[in-house]
Amino acid sequence: MRPISEPRLSEVLQRRPVRRGRVHGISAVLLPYGPDAAIDWASFEQHVARTAGAGLDVALNMDTGFGDLLSPDERLAVLDAARGVLGPRPDLYAAAFAGDGDPVEGYRAAASEITSRGGTPVIVQCAAMHGLDAVAKAEMYRRAVVGVERALAYELSPVFAPHGEIWDDDTFARLLDMTAITGAKHSSLDRATELRRLATRDSLRPDWRVYTGNDLAIDLVLDGSDYLLGLSTFTPEKFAERDRALANDDVAFLSLNDSLQHLGNVGFRSPVPAYKHSAAQFLHLTGALPGDGVHPRAPRRPDSDRILLADCAKRLRLPVVVAPHG
Repeated sequence: MRPISEPRLSEVLQRRPVRRGRVHGISAVLLPYGPDAAIDWASFEQHVARTAGAGLDVALNMDTGFGDLLSPDERLAVLDAARGVLGPRPDLYAAAFAGDGDPVEGYRAAASEITSRGGTPVIVQCAAMHGLDAVAKAEMYRRAVVGVERALAYELSPVFAPHGEIWDDDTFARLLDMTAITGAKHSSLDRATELRRLATRDSLRPDWRVYTGNDLAIDLVLDGSDYLLGLSTFTPEKFAERDRALANDDVAFLSLNDSLQHLGNVGFRSPVPAYKHSAAQFLHLTGALPGDGVHPRAPRRPDSDRILLADCAKRLRLPVVVAPHG
């Protein structure tokens, strides 16, 4: 008989429908850099292995992986390095960029490179999409995934990167008509918009996946979202632990989610793109990286943030192995 102090999660949240079953968690993996401003390949491979070992799927060259700042050759090198770590496991996702020429041809070429390595393309928005009406924008997506068995779309708020935009509702609904597109990462940072996406999904194509990218409201998994989050790269094991608690209807989900959300509020405050340096700082503090280097063109946080991040680590019961003051 369970103690009265340990109710089921669904009993605690009686007024909120709680999803059943396991969340599909995909982690947008950080690409670490060394003090020489070069990619730290050894640390990257270790972090990919750690993420997969925790039970999360791996997403590469996303915003968290500086995909928009990498050259095409660097993005391919990232793919190959990760595939070398993961082996034949089919849990690899990667951003597909349009490139500088015809965007549809660019997307097809990028998707081919990803699928040839056993990955699922994630179609990243480009400036050529901006200003198109819903019909034309949906048509670009349809043409971009011709010949692809499975792909995700990527809806990104401009606060993350200037090439992103939030779709209108008609564009989103049209994407659900495309067999090859099986879901989308939704990064508006707006809970109401994501709940509207979920309602549309439930009405038109219930098996379609909405992967929340809202690092400021990670409890959206309770409402039916899965996730593709940059925040999960800070501590993949704790995200996996939280997901297991949800799947097991365990009230421990609440405290874990609150602690992870606290970390998200610190890491993803304005200016939002600097969260990638927050991730590197946190991973360094907790002993997962030898330093806190990021892409040389990426924004950085002040060193004083390490004090806040160390407090976040302690709240999550993670060791702080590097002094917060450096």
